Amino acid sequence: MSVIDSIRKQLAPIHPEGYPFVGGFAFASIVLLWLWPPLGWLATLLTVWCAYFFRDPPRVTPVRDGIVVSPADGRVSQIVNALPPKELDLSDRPLPRISIFMSVFDCHVNRSPVGGRVERIVYRAGKFLSADLDKASEDNERNSFVIAAGAGLRIGVIQIAGLVARRIVPFVRQGEAVAAGGRIGMIRFGSRVDVYLPEGTRALVAEGQTAIAGETVLADLRATDTGRSFRLN
Repeated sequence: MSVIDSIRKQLAPIHPEGYPFVGGFAFASIVLLWLWPPLGWLATLLTVWCAYFFRDPPRVTPVRDGIVVSPADGRVSQIVNALPPKELDLSDRPLPRISIFMSVFDCHVNRSPVGGRVERIVYRAGKFLSADLDKASEDNERNSFVIAAGAGLRIGVIQIAGLVARRIVPFVRQGEAVAAGGRIGMIRFGSRVDVYLPEGTRALVAEGQTAIAGETVLADLRATDTGRSFRLN
């Protein structure tokens, strides 16, 4: 294997959604390098960052009935019981909610936490508060999915815009079948994803933990172990 092939295999591909942005930054870099090199080199760095932001690396998803994997890369910012958005018709009682905050350096391709059918997709316009705030779940612009995972289980996945996020892009349609770890959408430039689990489900992650979309197991719907605990090191 040549050195070039070896380096190429270490680089994650760019998602097609990012091509216009990377191309725009690259064009601006060339023009600015010709007009004023210092600014052109800055634009070049931004081009590299943009390509990194829109990366879409392959993921190895654990496959077993009942496993719920992370829909996003980022930090597990909150694990609470909360009322799901009314438009999803998930429950009129608080459900376990795991929130994952994505910085501008995290991969922003979102993935389905379970295999099943996209039962509902609901978009709601809103504010652009910091996605790390608790009230962002109710006030911010969001795009919500309900995924029917079989046996009457329904999982809510909420893409929430943040301070600099200005567009939420879904990749799937209502009624479409999705696999666990399958790509379902993207939020551009810093944001958050909430996962609503069936009542009584116990999280298998801890606040502050780093999650990897499609790989980190958030919960096991079939788990009966109630003595599990966590420690951050």
